[in-house]
Amino acid sequence: MTKMTQNDASRIASAAAKNNGGQIPKGSFATRAQSAASNNQAGWPSKQYGQPSGGGRDNNPPAPKRK
Repeated sequence: MTKMTQNDASRIASAAAKNNGGQIPKGSFATRAQSAASNNQAGWPSKQYGQPSGGGRDNNPPAPKRK
């Protein structure tokens, strides 16, 4: 299963708008596709999906628990 991309969601929204007089209904598959695509974008800790959080560093591991 592949992740929803912005291009995929845009294509779906375009088809839905053509079928609904230029409008995209709330709660439709097209709106859910747009939401899924925006959630699949890179975020914290790295702005580049799957990349380390800083130049030459690995993603920061969790801090050790204090006793």
